[in-house]
Amino acid sequence: MSFNANQWQSKLADACRNYQMPLPQYHVVSDRRGGRTAWSCRVEVGGELIDARFWFDGKNLENAKEDAAEVALNRLNSTRSPSSATSRSSIW
Repeated sequence: MSFNANQWQSKLADACRNYQMPLPQYHVVSDRRGGRTAWSCRVEVGGELIDARFWFDGKNLENAKEDAAEVALNRLNSTRSPSSATSRSSIW
C-alpha cells in the first residue's frame, strides 16, 4: 500500500475549512504485538474520533495518518452536502 505524502491529510483539512470546522487533530496509537509494535492513527474531526483501517510498522507512520485522513474524508463527504457548509452543527 502506498500513499502520496499528505494527499489525504491536505484534502481533509481543505474539507474542514470548506465546512467551517476546526482542522483535524491526529492521534498516533500503538499496539505491542509480540516483539514488535504496530502503529496506527485516529483523527479527530468535528468532535468525532475516526480510526485508520490499518496498522503499520513505525517507519510508515505517515501512512497511518494518511489512512485515517482518507477514512475521515470519505465519512465527512458522505454525511455532509455542500449546502451544509454554512451549518454550525456538530452532528455529521
